[in-house]
Amino acid sequence: MNQPALSALALACVAGLALVVPAAAAPTASGADITLYRSDSPTLYASSGDGNVDDGYAVIREQRTLTLKPGLQDITLGDLPEHLDAEALALGFPDGGARVVSQRLLLGQGASAALTGLVGREVTVLGDSGQTIVAGTLLRAGDDGLMVGGATGTSWIRQYAGVRVSSGDFPTGSSLRLRVDAARGGNSEAVLSYPTSGLGWRAAYVATLQPGDGCRMQFESRASIANRSGRDWHDARLTLIAGEPNFAKASGPRLVMMMAKADSFAAAPMPQQAQMDNYRSYTLPAPVNLPDGSVSQVPLYATRGMSCERTNLDENGGTWLPPQPMLGRDFNGGSGTGNIVSTLKLAAFDSLPAGYLRVLAQDSHGTPQFIGEGRIEDTPKGGDATITLGSAFDLHAERERTAFHVDQAGRKLDEAFRITLSNAGDSARTVTVREHPNRWREWKLASSSQKPDRQTSDTLEFRVNVPANGKAVLDYAVHYSWTADQHPQQ
Repeated sequence: MNQPALSALALACVAGLALVVPAAAAPTASGADITLYRSDSPTLYASSGDGNVDDGYAVIREQRTLTLKPGLQDITLGDLPEHLDAEALALGFPDGGARVVSQRLLLGQGASAALTGLVGREVTVLGDSGQTIVAGTLLRAGDDGLMVGGATGTSWIRQYAGVRVSSGDFPTGSSLRLRVDAARGGNSEAVLSYPTSGLGWRAAYVATLQPGDGCRMQFESRASIANRSGRDWHDARLTLIAGEPNFAKASGPRLVMMMAKADSFAAAPMPQQAQMDNYRSYTLPAPVNLPDGSVSQVPLYATRGMSCERTNLDENGGTWLPPQPMLGRDFNGGSGTGNIVSTLKLAAFDSLPAGYLRVLAQDSHGTPQFIGEGRIEDTPKGGDATITLGSAFDLHAERERTAFHVDQAGRKLDEAFRITLSNAGDSARTVTVREHPNRWREWKLASSSQKPDRQTSDTLEFRVNVPANGKAVLDYAVHYSWTADQHPQQ
């Protein structure tokens, strides 16, 4: 039978059939080198979702074994994540036996996305009852049909029920179409590198406060690694980058999510740290598996005991200073009531990448309970990190302006406050009262009922002891002054 007759027969056999492509499991990549950059995207770490996530950034380097023939030829590499930076894709042949003449990224979108990666492979096209319509090499796959080359000619099939492959995985995601010029035939090792989204990491810290006097805690440091790229990664060698490189253009994938943990690393060595330009890298000591739609955790530093500092803080105002003296009575607040917040401060034992710190404390039964969470920004070794745990339940503050007098002719202003602290708890507490006299940069403390524990150009700080089931009162007054060329605002 000649080619036109075969093509006509193929079209006649499949008339009226619907386009049905069998579902395939996500492909698995083995042994890839992955460099992951930090991402704080909530959707990347969410416990639910639908489709891949267009957030995060990773650079993938994987080896592919290609069977080439001498001279020019077209090959297709499938099983790539759906959202790639097409301009940064690169395939190289380390042995120099071949070179890439041109490349085209075929995005994993549309009804024929799963078939794109089969171009160049042997397939069997099936009808609605499972009968073979045609078998041969898939030459083209599109929403308008399939082109298949067989022993008796080439067929164009517009409607079919399914496609079967006899060997290898059914590819999904995007594909890379390459024109390659090979100096010789046979198997050739190639290195494929590309950036993708749908992968990212961030630090996750857990502090368990220890009972007793003072502030001591067990401090755990982990790296949370999210994979919502649309594919699995098996035995991947990971390097985590801490810092914030600038990304000039958006990139990324999307996907479904289940909470998962990587293999146990309890006794494993810690990641190897190194300086990487202006950033810090953490190379994991062993390959890991990153299932599609998972959040895996690996240790970042060994768990350690640490000292810390707890503060019950009542703060009013901020460190901003106006460009001229502010004489309005109600500037920076006056009388009022407010909650007292609980804070936790720690000194970084090493450079801590940005992430979230969860804090636990033991209840009366010795069970660790969650008492607050806050964000730690990138903190250098020896630097302080402070988070707010929440509002104290049994502590309360009331602030009252007790004096206010402006003498414009004398270019001065006097202001006084009384702060009443209440403690409904069964034990005495210390409350840090932090005031910011910021009507003007020229000021001095005129009087106070107790000496400040800290005083700077924009801050007064008092540590006030408040008895159990009792109250304590702090009074202080501030004197402002300015010169004739400094014009105050009423």
